[in-house]
Amino acid sequence: MYFETALIVYMIDRIFGEFGFIRHPVILMGDYISWFEKNFYANSVIRGMVLTLSLLFITFTISYTIQTLFTFHSSLFTSLLQGVIASTTIASKMLYDSVKDIITNPQHIKYLVSRDTERLSDSDINKAAIETYAENLSDGVIAPLFYLIFFGLWGAFVYKAINTLVSMVGYRNKRYEKFGKFAAKLDDVVNYIPARVTAILIVLLKGRHLGLSLRKIWTQGSKHESLNAGYPISAMALSLGVKLGGDTSYFGKIKLKPFFGEGREIITQKDIQNALALQPRLDIFVIILLGLGVLL
Repeated sequence: MYFETALIVYMIDRIFGEFGFIRHPVILMGDYISWFEKNFYANSVIRGMVLTLSLLFITFTISYTIQTLFTFHSSLFTSLLQGVIASTTIASKMLYDSVKDIITNPQHIKYLVSRDTERLSDSDINKAAIETYAENLSDGVIAPLFYLIFFGLWGAFVYKAINTLVSMVGYRNKRYEKFGKFAAKLDDVVNYIPARVTAILIVLLKGRHLGLSLRKIWTQGSKHESLNAGYPISAMALSLGVKLGGDTSYFGKIKLKPFFGEGREIITQKDIQNALALQPRLDIFVIILLGLGVLL
């Protein structure tokens, strides 16, 4: 297991966040996806499968080669360099800062969500920010850490490639229903464990009764159209004592969605602050856990 690398990665991301002086690997993955779609798109599951497998092959080959080179030339410098490279797969600081920014700049919610934002009320904006924070704690923090710990550099990057594919072609609409289906199913598989681990962590770190909360999370989370997203969202809603979810507008059409959580339906900026209050506890927990992994 790669506890030492994961610890270095988490510390680097929490301190420095994204490095603006390099072209982010996710941007490079997005460039490849856009190039493939432009030249080889077809309304076909097979064509989407070729896109997915080709990107994963490229990502695995490059990241595994780098990981192997670092293994053969192990030193403090190479450990730090590998940590800097792998930190691009984690988005903890960026996620926290982006959601916190919504408190003072509510209009920036359009950069964080795919739902229609032009007519959102203040409560809807706050709700969208909290849902984004909960869901992306899994996708952007816990899941890449999970695969980094178990598989090293290549595990985190392959996960990130799958995540990037879904963000670009994983929509259930006329263009991507078939083309993005394979990537979406693969995303369901790789996020299955991390999403549920994230839900448990939210409940534990927010001090809720674990047994009672888990029963409600598993019942409510399973109602989400996504196999995984409902669990961290339900956990956050129950921890805050509010209702998240509900009918939402996408591309001009209302999508019927269930509620998650119990309590108020009017979400305030204070609720965003309460959600973000999880972050210091999560930082301490992750650093202690990874530190123990290194020692043991």
